[in-house]
Amino acid sequence: MELKKIMFYPGCTLKGVAKNLEDSTVESARVLGYDFIELPGWTCCGAVYGLAQDSVKFTIANVRNLIRAQEYAEKIRDNRLVAVCSMCYNNLRRAHLDVMKNRDKLQTLDLFMDEEPDYKGEINVQHYLTFLKEEGFDKIAENVKKPLKGLKVAPYYGCLLLRPDEVAIDDREDPHILEELLEILGAEVVDYPLKNECCGSYHTVDKKEFVAERTFKLVSVAKEVGADIITTSCPLCFFNLDKRQEIAKKKHSGFEHMPIVYFTQLMAIAFGINDDKVLHFEQHYVSPREVLSRWL
Repeated sequence: MELKKIMFYPGCTLKGVAKNLEDSTVESARVLGYDFIELPGWTCCGAVYGLAQDSVKFTIANVRNLIRAQEYAEKIRDNRLVAVCSMCYNNLRRAHLDVMKNRDKLQTLDLFMDEEPDYKGEINVQHYLTFLKEEGFDKIAENVKKPLKGLKVAPYYGCLLLRPDEVAIDDREDPHILEELLEILGAEVVDYPLKNECCGSYHTVDKKEFVAERTFKLVSVAKEVGADIITTSCPLCFFNLDKRQEIAKKKHSGFEHMPIVYFTQLMAIAFGINDDKVLHFEQHYVSPREVLSRWL
């Protein structure tokens, strides 16, 4: 089967502590017939989107990434740029919409980056979940070799897939796209009321105790509704929900650990991929291996 080339923006974190997200994304896409080509010459998205409305400097890096995508799109004849990291998707998509809405800002950027081609605004930035749904979830169902039957999963969106509204991949108050995917993989999706609440974000740097309390609440409620595992798409959410369980356990003696995984890892497992070089369970503080042993 000839694989269809799709531009893929990995972002910085996927090259280090989130190799489990990168490799499970690329390999799950390959099963579905897509060759996710890492965007040539990409740079960091900035992680946090600039809040000053009159500032253009926070947009430079992302528009440059969009220009790189614009160049490569001509070669593969597909203008879609897929990101799986929630932060990267949010930044790239917002940058595109920002300069399309504010043409004066785009003109300023084009003049500033005078050695770069002008950005034409034709790149379609998509999150992997949106890409999968638009391509058809039926294709996923056809490739499930090990249905995750009996695995109770709490879907966790966090903030950046649902906010602000103009880049939201689903309804911010009642999203279902991740649930739809999990059900196709055969998992039992629990009704998780905190799926769109914040994990504490970058407060994890200077307010670890605060974030640990958020983790305690998010994990405890997932347990209360019967989940075996929580799945997410954001490396920062993953870190806070996974690693900060260490502090949560010290503060709350009755707290029980729960594994956190990326939805792409569950996809890979359901597709029959049982490869440590793809799943990278060694990067988890709370190992999911025991919970997932039935399918490994």
